[in-house]
Amino acid sequence: MQDEESLVRRAQEQDQAALTGIYEANFDRIYRYIALKIGDRTEAEDMTQQVFLSAFKSISSYKHRGTPFSAWLFRIAHNQVVDYLRKKSKRATVPLEKVPERGGGDPRLEVEQSLTMEELASATSKLTPAQREVLSLRFAGGLSVAQVAKVMGKSEGAIKALQHSAIVSLRKILAAG
Repeated sequence: MQDEESLVRRAQEQDQAALTGIYEANFDRIYRYIALKIGDRTEAEDMTQQVFLSAFKSISSYKHRGTPFSAWLFRIAHNQVVDYLRKKSKRATVPLEKVPERGGGDPRLEVEQSLTMEELASATSKLTPAQREVLSLRFAGGLSVAQVAKVMGKSEGAIKALQHSAIVSLRKILAAG
């Protein structure tokens, strides 16, 4: 935690090494969180970049209030996801999954992964919004129960209960499907 505070202070002074450190330490977790929420990997990459651009533009206004800096980043990511989903619901889209991806990967493995992601996305869509948010922050974002509680403004007990009910519901949904 002390290292993170020091890194953020240096980043607020526009220290490029500190900005890079923050980016590298948090990119994967923010990306996984966004990708799970929107279900589009390419768009998730773009949105993750935008999260860091927004964060770095306004990092001077960040104030440490006992919560990890990553919670601030997840709040920015959450707001971007909400904006994205709001805009997406207003326009018709064609899923890019139908377009074959260029690359030398194993096509069979790519199909298995996409089916698994589709099944998971479909199953999680049947959970409550709060349950989806807890699972996204805990597992895609890699946050602790305490960090999720701070991001969502709930008690740790409430987060544990939400996580438990979400996992139980998810198991039932996947077993029935």
